[in-house]
Amino acid sequence: MPRPTLMNLKVLLPFRIFAEKTGVSRIVAETREGSFGLLPRRLDCVAALAPGILIYENEAEGEVYVAVDEGVLIKTGLDVLVSVRNAIAGTDLGQLREAVEREFLNLDEREQAVRSVLAKMESGFILRLAELHHE
Repeated sequence: MPRPTLMNLKVLLPFRIFAEKTGVSRIVAETREGSFGLLPRRLDCVAALAPGILIYENEAEGEVYVAVDEGVLIKTGLDVLVSVRNAIAGTDLGQLREAVEREFLNLDEREQAVRSVLAKMESGFILRLAELHHE
C-alpha cells in the first residue's frame, strides 16, 4: 500500500522560526469559531487563529502540543505556515492551557487597556485643539 503524502509545518514568530517540521500527518488549530483539523489532502485555506493549543502529529514525535497566541494559518499544497505573535512548547496539556490563559489572553486585556488610554488621550487632544481653534 503506498504511503500517504505528508505535510510540512512551519511555525513563525515575529523575529524567528519557532518550529519547522516535516512528515506531519495532521494538524488541529483553534479559531474564534472553534477547532478545525487539517489533513494532507485538505484543500488550501487561510484561517485566523485565536490564542489556544495547536496540535500536530508526525511519526518522529507523535502528538505534539504548542500553545500559540493569535495569528494566521495558511495551507498551500502540503505546506502549512503558522505565523503567530508568541508560542510555547510543552508536553503537559493542562500547563499549556494555563499558559495560554495567563500569557496570551491577559496580554489581550493589557493591549485593550492601552488602546483605551490612547483613545482617551487622542480625544482629549482633539477637544483641546478644537477649543484653541474656537478662541
